[in-house]
Amino acid sequence: MLLKEYKFNFQQELQSVYDEQEIDSFFYILLEAFHDMKRVDLVLQHDFELDGMQLLQWETVLDQLKKQKPIQYILGETEFYGLPFYVNENTLIPRPETEELVDWIITENLKIEKFKDLKILDVGTGSGCIAISLAKNLPNAKVYAMDVSEKALEIARKNAKRNEVTIEFLHQSILETEDLLQSFDIIVSNPPYVRNLEKEEIEKNVLDFEPHLALFVEDHDALLFYRKITELAANNLPTNGQLYFEINQYLGNDMVELLQKNNFRQIELRKDIYGNDRMLFGRKL
Repeated sequence: MLLKEYKFNFQQELQSVYDEQEIDSFFYILLEAFHDMKRVDLVLQHDFELDGMQLLQWETVLDQLKKQKPIQYILGETEFYGLPFYVNENTLIPRPETEELVDWIITENLKIEKFKDLKILDVGTGSGCIAISLAKNLPNAKVYAMDVSEKALEIARKNAKRNEVTIEFLHQSILETEDLLQSFDIIVSNPPYVRNLEKEEIEKNVLDFEPHLALFVEDHDALLFYRKITELAANNLPTNGQLYFEINQYLGNDMVELLQKNNFRQIELRKDIYGNDRMLFGRKL
């Protein structure tokens, strides 16, 4: 079958599940992944024909897309902050909002002449996207990354190697950590923050495939992770130490109050590209 003909079939099969723009996005992502071809190549090679094995490869992915499995999990990788990352069902798929958080940290700390001496801790690292992006762009900083999931850390270690950075990985639960045992200049975290009451707002592909351990918290204690991390940060950041969070958009004011109670100042709540309260910064007194 000609690839240009298969494209029509691909679109028809998915149109009841996705909109046209998203289907096109899937097609061209797969076109590059399977055939190393860009959009223009499909025009130039209009007679490109799929052999039996190639057709089976496309059909296998098509079946998974129909079930709304994220394309990042199907391919086993994605891009974050211009870097390639492996992902699987044990790690969240990195989001553009998290890229904004990373960019904020990098931008602020490249202004500091002695940024090479920074020690950074990423709590709940998952795929390692935050820690690795920081290490890549603040190359003289020492970066640590913690996660309760050993399976997530396996992926994070592979990503560190893939992106040629050195990270010290810590397999431990932040909720069971009494003391970090050392001082850090920056602590950053994108912990679980989606309340069960908000599940109806979550897309099916996220609910069915992404790790709930990294997503959800109980309705009655939505700040569980933030409270613990903030308390540890208050004890393990030096004066002027930096604390960054990605947060639940509905809990911005609660988060500001939490940092204020723990003696942080210069607190800044930022909106993401979608206009939601998503990032928070505080500096230790």
